[in-house]
Amino acid sequence: METEGAGGRQIRGQQQRPEGAGPGPWLPPQGRPSGRHVGVCGGAAAHGRSGPRGGIAVCVPSAEAMAAVAGGGTGPGTAAATGGARAATTNILAQLRHGQLSGRGLTRGAQITEALLKERDKQAKWNGIPLLLQKLYEHSHPNSDFSQCQSILKEISPLLSMEAMVYVTEDRKAAQESSFPNTYTFDLFGGVDLLVEILMRPTLITQKKKQKISDDLIKDCLSILYNTCICTEGVTRRLAERNDFVLFLFTLMTNKKTFLQTATLIEDILGVKKEMIQLDDIPNLASLVSSFDQQQLANFCRILAVTISELDTGSDDKHTLLAKNAQQKKNLGPSRAEINQATLLNIPGFIERLCKLATRKVSETTGTSSFLQELEEWYTWLDNALVLDALMRVANEEAEQSSTESSDESGLANTSTRTQLPQSMKIMHEIMYKLEVLYVLCVLLMGRQRNQVHKMIAEFRLIPGLNNLFDKLIWRKHSASALVLHGHNQNCDCSPDITLKIQFLRLLQSFSDHHENKYLLLNSQELNELSAISHKANIPEVDAVVNTDRSLVCDGKRGLLTRLLQVMKKEPAESSFRFWQARAVESFLRGTTSYADQMFLLKRGLLEHILYCIVDSECKSRDVLQSYFDLLGELMKFNIDAFKRFNKYINTDEKFQIFLNQINSSLVDSNMLVRCITLSLDRFENQSDAKVAEVLSECRLLSYMSQMSMRMSFLFRLINIIHVQTLTQENVSCLNTSLVILMLARRKEKLPFYLRTLQQMEYTEKYPGFILNNFHSLLRFWQQHYLNKDKDSTCLENSSCISFTYWKETVSILLSPDRTSPCAIVSYIDEAYMDIDRDFSEE
Repeated sequence: METEGAGGRQIRGQQQRPEGAGPGPWLPPQGRPSGRHVGVCGGAAAHGRSGPRGGIAVCVPSAEAMAAVAGGGTGPGTAAATGGARAATTNILAQLRHGQLSGRGLTRGAQITEALLKERDKQAKWNGIPLLLQKLYEHSHPNSDFSQCQSILKEISPLLSMEAMVYVTEDRKAAQESSFPNTYTFDLFGGVDLLVEILMRPTLITQKKKQKISDDLIKDCLSILYNTCICTEGVTRRLAERNDFVLFLFTLMTNKKTFLQTATLIEDILGVKKEMIQLDDIPNLASLVSSFDQQQLANFCRILAVTISELDTGSDDKHTLLAKNAQQKKNLGPSRAEINQATLLNIPGFIERLCKLATRKVSETTGTSSFLQELEEWYTWLDNALVLDALMRVANEEAEQSSTESSDESGLANTSTRTQLPQSMKIMHEIMYKLEVLYVLCVLLMGRQRNQVHKMIAEFRLIPGLNNLFDKLIWRKHSASALVLHGHNQNCDCSPDITLKIQFLRLLQSFSDHHENKYLLLNSQELNELSAISHKANIPEVDAVVNTDRSLVCDGKRGLLTRLLQVMKKEPAESSFRFWQARAVESFLRGTTSYADQMFLLKRGLLEHILYCIVDSECKSRDVLQSYFDLLGELMKFNIDAFKRFNKYINTDEKFQIFLNQINSSLVDSNMLVRCITLSLDRFENQSDAKVAEVLSECRLLSYMSQMSMRMSFLFRLINIIHVQTLTQENVSCLNTSLVILMLARRKEKLPFYLRTLQQMEYTEKYPGFILNNFHSLLRFWQQHYLNKDKDSTCLENSSCISFTYWKETVSILLSPDRTSPCAIVSYIDEAYMDIDRDFSEE
């Protein structure tokens, strides 16, 4: 369901730009369905954490998380373990926790005597962690060389990584219900704060000769911090509150050896941070990004996703427009996310590199010469614990074998051959990268700088590149050995293959929606076909088709849109892709109605496919039905050939009744099609063409809508199912559809008759005034909402071919306070039932 501002209404599951907010998709406050996890099992958000990354729940730990755990660390904090069993131990723990909260008394384990710690350690089952932290504290003072710190951390790390691995590999519910005493003890005795101090020590010392911390020590500190974040509730949020530490972490990303652990920890911290960071605050951001290789850049996109998506404010389609309008009045100026988007676009070469990453073929990726050296890189996609185990085993075997071999050139060559990854793993690795990159590009396409982004991704040939990857990577056939996420199967909406497809479809939707660059989805032959359709119909060619740069369009026998239509028609009835495919194709048709565009799709059997899904397969999914109704409306609007084809397919009363039942089952879902039929009927009735007259007389759908009783029935129900307090992006299109019906009535000077009929229907229902009072309130809200200076009215005009001036005039006439006016709503409400002055503003 498209937003009304874009000619339709909001897509369920993918929030769009509010009505009248201007051309192009809109970034929801909810943020992103994350790159890897666009889908959710069974279509419902259920597993694991949700947050600023998107409002759609993350089903499994991130790949980097698995990496950090193995060396240690990933994921959000959950269960906190209890303290020691005995009273004395409990007193120590209680004093520590109280000291940490109050800042008085005991605040860290180093303040407790070694003798007491030794005495209590065994019975409290602390596994020596407090003693190790005390040693670490002693060897990490300002003048130390940190030489002993790493060996101490090597003793601590396995104790925490075991618990972290349990968290990411066990059933999530079981993991949350279990306890993680080691990580809890580590944090309780000041381990987290101590590691932060160690990491930041060089930045706090004013001496000319700065302390140098080894890469291995940094990696150990980061991994242990991440493990603690996983298993101990509140640690991640505490770290997120320290802006100095968050910004400091970005400086560690310049070192390739510590990049992965740093990126993993940053992502988790930003995911719970209450206030979004400003990318401008990151020291030397442009040089940092330019220093990344392509693989690091893809991983960095995971972090960027959190900084350019609006923070989650709840499920968007449940937020009323009243609440949103009130919030917008409070939020003056661009949001942090919008500022961050602009910052990224100002980084030289950033978009070009993303386009190259998105369109890179698997064969172009860098091969691994040594598995052990490159193992960390592959962790970036290891969401599958079984694959992790297998790769670790291979790595260990290589280590054992290489220790017995000579290091001459032939030995190295054999090692290189033996440790090449299988092609299926390379493909999965590339898929995980592309998910992140496509998501960032998609968000930028929805932002304020949409036209700038459009120009750049067209210039860098993103669309032709994706077209070349379509068969071999994006829509490749599943193999029996295809990798899947831990705890899921190949058909799960959370698998990387499926989420790549959905993210790809979301990108196509954002790219083509209300933008002339949509014709880059075609190849040269298909563009010529559009021109031929226009010439045959004796209508002018669309300027955007004529002006399209042929050097930037798709290559090969078929363009991307045609390829999408082919897979769409083959999609199984129960497929979750049907919704997204329909949205992507619908976005190509949105805006000013183009006869040539419609005929291009009609000739490829799209209308028959949609009707088969609605009628013959009797689709039950509300989301899919909604997307099909909206697509059908755009495909048929003002197109007499489409109505003729419709009548040829729906050729029996039984089929037509099934179709009507589907429409009437939910007007919120089907009202855009009702609007299309109403507008088309009005245009056809004013034409004198013989072909049009023939279709008008034969088409069941047009004959049905031509009955005054049917139009009044739709109008009555459309007004009755919405109220000002419950208006959302999901249902506000019902208000505009009801307005379209009345505007067409006004053109024919029948507006008083429609209002009088509504009054009579109220009395028939024995609720006088309840419809017209409600409609009066809705129209008052419409004025507040659409006459705002920030709203763009072109989308309402394009979708209806009715000038926005006429929209405004009609609303003003209906809201006239003159009870003698035959076109004023108040003239049809008895004074005893009048209730039109209620204040519906939401503070």
